[in-house]
Amino acid sequence: MEELERVFHKAMINVFERARDECNFKPTYFLKMVTEHGGLEAAKRLIASSKPSDGFTKLWELKRLDISVEAVVLSPEFSVLFTDEEKNQARIRLKSYGYTPA
Repeated sequence: MEELERVFHKAMINVFERARDECNFKPTYFLKMVTEHGGLEAAKRLIASSKPSDGFTKLWELKRLDISVEAVVLSPEFSVLFTDEEKNQARIRLKSYGYTPA
């Protein structure tokens, strides 16, 4: 599980890098959160929030929810890291913004 958490952490760093490189958007608060708490904890906090993060909203505006934390959380390879409730919350949030994960 530790190795999978490291891989997930790298995936969260990749979210930042792709947003920066592909969308000209630098979610610095997100990067700070990932750096301070680790990718897994940051994702769990963002998913648990009652409202979408500013970064999620910005990615929606840019039509890039495919690189959102919620989309990464729903990747089959990371399924075991999250509860059914967390995955459901991510799915509901994405769906409410018109995005259906592959």
